[in-house]
Amino acid sequence: MATPIPASTPIPTRVRAGGVREVTRLAYPIVLTQMSQTVMHVIDSIFVGRLGAAQLGALGFSGIWLWTVMSVFSGTATGVQTFVSQAHGAGDEKRCGAWAWQGLYAVVPPLTIALFAFVAGAEWLWRVSGASPEIREHALAYARMRPYGMVGLGVWMVLAAFFRGLGNTRTPLLATIVANAVNALLAWALVFGRLGLPAMGVAGAGLATSIAEWVGAAILVVALSLAPVKQRYATQPVRPDRQAIRRFLRTGLPIGGQWVLDMSAFAIFTTLVARMGNASMAATQAMISLLSMSFMQAIGIGLAATTLVGHYKGAGDLASAVRSYRSARKLGIALATGIALLFVLAPEALLSMYTSDAEVRRLGQPLLALGAAFQLFDAVQIVAGGALRGAGDTRWPFLVQTGLAWFVRLPLVWLFAVTLGGGVVGAWYAEFVFICTLAAALMWRFRAGAWKAVEI
Repeated sequence: MATPIPASTPIPTRVRAGGVREVTRLAYPIVLTQMSQTVMHVIDSIFVGRLGAAQLGALGFSGIWLWTVMSVFSGTATGVQTFVSQAHGAGDEKRCGAWAWQGLYAVVPPLTIALFAFVAGAEWLWRVSGASPEIREHALAYARMRPYGMVGLGVWMVLAAFFRGLGNTRTPLLATIVANAVNALLAWALVFGRLGLPAMGVAGAGLATSIAEWVGAAILVVALSLAPVKQRYATQPVRPDRQAIRRFLRTGLPIGGQWVLDMSAFAIFTTLVARMGNASMAATQAMISLLSMSFMQAIGIGLAATTLVGHYKGAGDLASAVRSYRSARKLGIALATGIALLFVLAPEALLSMYTSDAEVRRLGQPLLALGAAFQLFDAVQIVAGGALRGAGDTRWPFLVQTGLAWFVRLPLVWLFAVTLGGGVVGAWYAEFVFICTLAAALMWRFRAGAWKAVEI
């Protein structure tokens, strides 16, 4: 019988370094974590969708804009994983804990300010965006509940990146499962007014998610404080270190910048869709929610690639780093293919989970057909980006993804959706061209090997 592999050991014994089996062992808890987080948002969408097309569209519209603000900080937080994985790979375990604290100092205070500032100006922004009054009303009700929880989400993301950098993917999974259960119960109660709680509609979904995010963060804080973790990785609180924070931000900020500028372009995309009417926005929200079943799996595999590439680069084993990326790409494509078949074979059943509105379902069916191909290329670019982050190569991807998002994606959205009259389906065809181009660029970057010389 094989010796059990500790969750905190990123290189299992008797398993080929960088092989599919090793990537799978590390990735499956992360994939389950990402899928659990997806379930949280899918449940919110299903509950809110029962209230009407405007409410479902508002949930997606508000969520995209809030995540745009959040993305610069969540992207930066993933830099903790790069530093921890490389330190762990180099055998310097006592240096790992300090990176969790420096990440918290760098991410959480500015995140708090940014979220509350955005919500204060959201009403004006969405009024000039041209979204319908119904969508604006419900979107604001949701947005006002979310900053409180998203601060906790920032803590959660930093600490999850720390544990994943060590190869411990089960602790973040536990936090996500518990938080997801809390969200499901509270969302049902607060959206519809059950268990003696008020019926708050869309705002109830926001409040439920905010409470659940702090539950997840609290579990990771407790895990960080456990004696075995503290002794091995020196996770006791440390003071802010300006030099360490600057070093962290040099690697983490390009990731955050890449995410926020890409998400800004996507927020503009959703704003254009929202101007097409409540049904178009509701169909897009259903599409995004269903696509999350695929891209959250890909994100999980990409995070595993980040840990393994970082670990092997820190250990000086570049051949195993390359093998880890290739294995992760194979696994990502295999899982995405399964989701693609589901989109092609059961579009009506999938859409019926969200709405009974005939117009929304009519618009949604061609989107799911496109989504089957879209998410294959999305998986490729997510895994390649994760591998580059593990190596510390974050600036080139930032520049390329930003350029493509703003100078390819948005002009094509306008061309296909507005100029050529393709509507919401045309807008998503533009997204497809963008994601294919991005996947090709990131694959080429890793294959070219410039990441081997990057120092953090």
